[in-house]
Amino acid sequence: MKIALIAHDKKKDEIIELAKQYKDVLAGHELYATGTTGTLIMGETGLSIHRMKSGPLGGDQQIGAMLADGQLDLIIFLRDPLTAQPHEPDVSALLRLGDVQRIPLATNARSATVMLEAMKNKIYFA
Repeated sequence: MKIALIAHDKKKDEIIELAKQYKDVLAGHELYATGTTGTLIMGETGLSIHRMKSGPLGGDQQIGAMLADGQLDLIIFLRDPLTAQPHEPDVSALLRLGDVQRIPLATNARSATVMLEAMKNKIYFA
């Protein structure tokens, strides 16, 4: 599976913890991430990740383009719903594309855990 990992600034620690906890699961897949998130996860886990630009600099749009082209199977996007994001239109477009393409998309740590547990138990939602 091709999996995108994205997290707003206040959610970076959460996505790093998820990646550490599910490192063995994620290692068996092709991973993509926005710039800072990818760098932090790689530094903490050693996972190989294709890094895009930072979200505010177009990384969300790059992931969105992959999504529109059918190149992603799962997105974990830990959003901070309580902080205004300067690139909110990009975030909204990414979420909309996920729905259009019918791609599983977790927007918080608990929903991401459900998806990662399913993968761990070889229950796929393709």
